[in-house]
Amino acid sequence: MRILAISGSLRAKSTNTALLRAAASVASSSIDVVLYLQMEELPPFNPDLDLEPGPEAVLRFRAALRDCSAVIFSTPEYAHGIPGSLKNALDWVVGSGELSGKPVALLNASARGEYAQAALRETLRTMDARVISEAEITIPLLGKWLGASEIAADPEFAGLIRCSLQRILNQCVKSSVVL
Repeated sequence: MRILAISGSLRAKSTNTALLRAAASVASSSIDVVLYLQMEELPPFNPDLDLEPGPEAVLRFRAALRDCSAVIFSTPEYAHGIPGSLKNALDWVVGSGELSGKPVALLNASARGEYAQAALRETLRTMDARVISEAEITIPLLGKWLGASEIAADPEFAGLIRCSLQRILNQCVKSSVVL
């Protein structure tokens, strides 16, 4: 099963991206976690540009979403909301529907990110994504400055991540959407 991992942060040393990299490294052999790292290539959403064939970066993003069984998001919170780059990416797939019916889970790298999580959850539900609430986890990484390897090496953190990924897999198998 392929899970697309999307970070809402563009920072090179993002804790959210590190959390997703850790998920990729601790995933079982039946789960392939693939990071989407081209967020900054997406142009600002403009309905006038949302025509066939459309911008190349948007086509690649849509293909990545179509080619996965599920999506995991990890995002920082900015001003009680999700970063503009993540919202922009989601705007590009509202009309094309790649997230419609797609199982998604939210991983949180800070207990203080509750507003962003709520905003992202609402946006995804509005887009008809299947939010798997039992797969949502919060790992308190704020201020710890841990990289992916340190997160993956922590038995508690790795266990939480594996449990989340297994719950996503179980939901996908139950609904027969495994690619």
